[in-house]
Amino acid sequence: MRKFRNIAAAGLAAGALFALAACNSGTPGGDGGDAPEQEVAEDVVLEGSPTYDAMVDNGGPVIGVKEDQPNLGFLDATTGERSGFDIEIARWIAAELGFAEDDITYEPIASANREQALVNGDIDYYVGTYSITDQRKEQVSFAGPYFETGQGFLVAADSEMTEVSDVSDFNGMTVCSATGSTPIQNIKENFPEIDTAEYDIYSQCVEDLLSGKVDAVTTDAAILIGYAAQSPDELKVLDGLFTEERYGVGLPKDDTALQEFINTMFTEGGDEWQAIFDATLGQSGIEIDQPAVDPVM
Repeated sequence: MRKFRNIAAAGLAAGALFALAACNSGTPGGDGGDAPEQEVAEDVVLEGSPTYDAMVDNGGPVIGVKEDQPNLGFLDATTGERSGFDIEIARWIAAELGFAEDDITYEPIASANREQALVNGDIDYYVGTYSITDQRKEQVSFAGPYFETGQGFLVAADSEMTEVSDVSDFNGMTVCSATGSTPIQNIKENFPEIDTAEYDIYSQCVEDLLSGKVDAVTTDAAILIGYAAQSPDELKVLDGLFTEERYGVGLPKDDTALQEFINTMFTEGGDEWQAIFDATLGQSGIEIDQPAVDPVM
């Protein structure tokens, strides 16, 4: 079980992460740079992966994503364009597997439904702020991690909650997050004196925060910073990180061949990872190193 930690003990680059809230100019999708062109691999050979075989048979991958997370996974309702770090990671994987952008089908999946979507075969892989946990590994496999962040809190800019040293400081208040997310599960299990509100998507939590229905929104700092950048006069991210969250690519359980393929891609593709990061989250001045991938167990 991943428990919340006091922010003083968080071993991540909190200063760099939270500098993003002040530096981001706040475009809706949060990716002010041009994402690198993906060169589609040819003559790909990937034996022993039923998921890859299904992608080939179907003419392309079905990728589970988020579409309401600025800087990470965002769908512009006006243009229909998708943008963000996670979207570019998903496209990079597809290109390495031999699929062009036009071959991809994106499927928005709420946090609570990710495991089931993979188990049912509704999607081939999932890229969307998906934290690697032992509990989730019982149902699905992960490639990566490809990004590391930590737990944070988003509050109203005029909130009295200017400094928080422990999650229990929110006792008696209402905190909102996505149903099925690691943050809301931790609060419900470990901090019963905090009231919780849950929605399928984080943007609904942010709307409730802006209207005063909840006192805070909690999830990974990278997600919260994107929202704060959109409304810098109304929202702020509290300083510090309470946990370590490691984002992985969700895969069908025990598809070791695909898992190893993606891990090798991450390990050997540091320049590509950096280019994607610089064009998305890195536009705001944040500096984070690419994490080492986990060995396939």
